[in-house]
Amino acid sequence: MPTRRAVISSEDEQTAIWFLGVLSQIRISSEQTAGAFSLTDNLARRGSGSPVHIHDDEDETLFVLDGVLRVFAGEEDHTATAGTVVTLPRRLRHAYVVTSPTARFLTLHLPGGFERFAAEVGQPAEALTLPPESTERPDLAEVRRTAAQHGITILAPPPLP
Repeated sequence: MPTRRAVISSEDEQTAIWFLGVLSQIRISSEQTAGAFSLTDNLARRGSGSPVHIHDDEDETLFVLDGVLRVFAGEEDHTATAGTVVTLPRRLRHAYVVTSPTARFLTLHLPGGFERFAAEVGQPAEALTLPPESTERPDLAEVRRTAAQHGITILAPPPLP
């Protein structure tokens, strides 16, 4: 059920995590909206992206603020530049990868809860900066197991830029 009260989320109340190479600031959590939705503000470098996956219970919307994403939706491959909005209904196979030096984009999940998965896989951000570059790839098997607990099926590694 959607929230029936105003939600004001100031920056000092928001949390940030480093998740799969992305700085993800949780602007509105599903806890704040009684599960109705969550909104994150993401900053990523070239090559960062999501594994190919399916959400069982969530619709996802991306809004590109800066930079360029390559977005895969079903069998389609799109270029998403600043100002582009991408809606990804639940149960549609999708992924994205950053193709510009950096990109900033919002993600809206309906209903909310994706941020709990991201927090389990990621770690609290030490600063509001991109996470340190890692030479290690995340353990896809572990990400897959954790994702399954949140109604997400990981199908393949992230696409190449």
